[in-house]
Amino acid sequence: MECQPPSDTAAAHAVQAADTPRLHALEQHLSEVARRAAHNASVFSGASWAHLAGQWHDLGKYRPGFQRYLRAASGVEAESAHIEGGARRVSHSTAGALLACERFDTPGRVLAYLIASHHAGLYDWNSECNSLEARLQSEAGRAELQEALAAAPPEILDHGGFSPNLRTIPGGAAGFALWLRMLFSALVDADFLDTEAFMDEGKASARGAWPELATLRPAFDAHMGALAAQAPDTPVNRLRARILAQCRAKATDMPGIFSLTVPTGGGKTLASMAFALDHAMAHGQRRIIYVIPYTSIIEQTADVFRGIFGEAVIEHHSNAESEPGRENLRSRLACENWDAPIVVTTSVQFFESLFAARTSRCRKLHNIVGSVVVLDEAQLLPPEFLKPILGTLNLLTRHYGVTVVLSTATQPALARQEYFDPQKSIAGLNDVRELMQGGPHVQTPDELYRDLRRVRVRLPADWQARTAWEDLAAEIAAQPSVLAIVNTRRHAAALHALLPKGTLHLSALMCGAHRANVIESIKTRLKAGEPTRVVSTQLVEAGVDLDFPVVYRALAGLDSLAQAAGRCNREGRLDDLGEVVVFVPPDAAPPGLLAKGEGACRSVLHSYTGDPLDRALFERYFRQLYYQCDLDKHGIDKLLTVDGPTLAVNFRSAAEKFRLIDDSDQASVIVRYRGPEGQDASVDQHLAQLRRDGTARWLMRALQRYTVSINQRDARRLLAQGDIEELIPGLFVQVSDLLYHPDLGLQTGEAPAASNALIV
Repeated sequence: MECQPPSDTAAAHAVQAADTPRLHALEQHLSEVARRAAHNASVFSGASWAHLAGQWHDLGKYRPGFQRYLRAASGVEAESAHIEGGARRVSHSTAGALLACERFDTPGRVLAYLIASHHAGLYDWNSECNSLEARLQSEAGRAELQEALAAAPPEILDHGGFSPNLRTIPGGAAGFALWLRMLFSALVDADFLDTEAFMDEGKASARGAWPELATLRPAFDAHMGALAAQAPDTPVNRLRARILAQCRAKATDMPGIFSLTVPTGGGKTLASMAFALDHAMAHGQRRIIYVIPYTSIIEQTADVFRGIFGEAVIEHHSNAESEPGRENLRSRLACENWDAPIVVTTSVQFFESLFAARTSRCRKLHNIVGSVVVLDEAQLLPPEFLKPILGTLNLLTRHYGVTVVLSTATQPALARQEYFDPQKSIAGLNDVRELMQGGPHVQTPDELYRDLRRVRVRLPADWQARTAWEDLAAEIAAQPSVLAIVNTRRHAAALHALLPKGTLHLSALMCGAHRANVIESIKTRLKAGEPTRVVSTQLVEAGVDLDFPVVYRALAGLDSLAQAAGRCNREGRLDDLGEVVVFVPPDAAPPGLLAKGEGACRSVLHSYTGDPLDRALFERYFRQLYYQCDLDKHGIDKLLTVDGPTLAVNFRSAAEKFRLIDDSDQASVIVRYRGPEGQDASVDQHLAQLRRDGTARWLMRALQRYTVSINQRDARRLLAQGDIEELIPGLFVQVSDLLYHPDLGLQTGEAPAASNALIV
């Protein structure tokens, strides 16, 4: 049955409804996207720009060729996604971009970036492969514009008196790239949502209806009251109560950048949430975004918040879809644009989105505006991206109503740094205010560190003398409960092999499901008072709440030593101080950030006779560390610096280079881990479904819990040996039953497989 709008009405999309094709009127789509985009951008005074971008974004769909294709497709194809995908192949996003340049000259290039990029992602203005300038100069683009102008109604072509003014850009030239990405976010989210409302009413109706932050505070107050009533009256708990009260007292301070400097175990997670919630209420901010460096610890933080706020919390990270109950349709949809009141996400997701070019990554940016962003473990901000990150945080707090909280026990040196070498100097963050400074409950962070001192640190007597694994193992074996943290996976396996039966092991050669089971076993043993020896890489140093009487730590950065100390006497239950022993491992640190951190630590602590965890040392340590690093190693600032006369910016090149985790030399291997006593059959079931049905988003996420990353060289060797097979390009699966060790994880040949430790 043929069904289409009148011949003089253009369509934007087509779907099949039973046997009747249904067409989305193009003029209606353009008007609605313009309205939605203007609403999205109104929070940063960009409504007029976004409105016109929305009005012209699909101007090319007025072309007769596009309309013929869409109607033909709607009559013969059964799947709307295929129809829409096919229709997109008839170019339609150049016409509006060219019209903007013709109407407004150079300022029109802002709209050209937005319109031309709204499907493919932001272009570079001029590069070899992704040149917007070349696209706008093409004959095909000119033809598209002329055909669209001939067919479009006059009211769509009317720009309503809008007069673009580049002098009003938030942050001027330095803020141009972020401002344009914000406008792009406003446009593409509007386009996605209006298209979805037409094509999938069920999905559209599942969105939104989130509670306001104001309605969540009573639940938080009730939760904190219950915790206080149940908490034993110990010095640590009394100190945590003071930290919490101080954060709430400071919440009325004006928005900007804050530091929250609290020793490990001081209750930063709930205290920072208390500040964020009260601060947002005081200043009309829209949401709280909690940013965590590692996926390995994000779930426990999200669980804490979900226990308080229920479904108002969404998790946006790779593991969220892999476990039943962590995600539903509404929360999964909210991960696309972050329209929920509380978002828990990773540093990779947050910062790579801020520098992204892809539409899917950029959709959420306008919803960062007017939020409170808590950066947990802020000392882990990657040095080689520090300049662009700090510049963007400054812009967000100055011009987009964002408050940033740098939460850590070891504050990095992020204020302005001036060095003898001008290339090493950084502008730093502006006017950072310490929440634990000059308040009614805490006067200084030093006061907290003094009152919360729970360990003594023993440094090497000779910084040049390396400790043999055999000697270290003998010391550790003499301790009934002890945690030893080393710098590499190979070191963890070597030390573990020398320790008594029952010693547990943790490293990234174990899949996520395996690590989670071992951590739970450790906590159970410690709680029961059972002797517990553990050898681990640094993965336990951020957010893994373990409490050992003795901790051994291989020499590393000073911040790593402090984090290791946070796993010692954490709850202050020992009669005396806990003991942290720093040793020099048998092998030098591999080149890179680890070696630089070790060098800066040696420099700061050499000949120092005071407390190695003295808070005053961290400023010196981070200054030395950053001086050794290229703080914009990939030239992101240069790529995003706007050329004033042409508005040329290399958005796509910058996005491709802004990768916090360089996985270019990494291969993913799905391992056949089956849990304690072999009862976990999930991986086998998921693999069978993958082979039968192919890749699905939820299935690939589920398999991530059974995935280990190794370097490409090891993957090629294991593949040649027949130990793994390549299931799909770039994804490998364990074949050999001997490849995954029950204690040590995946065996790549870099570590000994033999172990006398108990299988867990």
